[in-house]
Amino acid sequence: MLETIHPPHWPKPVGYANAIAATGKQIYIGGQIGWNAECRFETDDLVEQIKQTLTNIVTVLAAAGGEPAHIASMTWYLTDLGAYAAHLRPIGQVYREVIGRHFPAMAVVGVTTLVEPRAQVEIQVIAVLPDA
Repeated sequence: MLETIHPPHWPKPVGYANAIAATGKQIYIGGQIGWNAECRFETDDLVEQIKQTLTNIVTVLAAAGGEPAHIASMTWYLTDLGAYAAHLRPIGQVYREVIGRHFPAMAVVGVTTLVEPRAQVEIQVIAVLPDA
């Protein structure tokens, strides 16, 4: 079970939660990037790489018996924060398309490079599945 924590006197965050309380089976998903199931990039477009990365996360989570609503925390690593900021609207669209209207605790971190040179984004996830 996930519960959003929000200080009552703070403005409501848009697209993320300040904190999530969770009970259940924890799933730690290692950093996923924007390549397909055959470990090949189909695009160098940031928004499309984010969409593929989120799709990969949902696929791994499903293999553990989970779904996007079980995501408690996401950490996004991006090689170009300027490109991220410039594409927030289409990124939000693909996020809602793949994850839905579930907004876990999130952090976005700028990095100079990722292990796969063509990757522009890597996302690490912690999910909590409800107890049986």
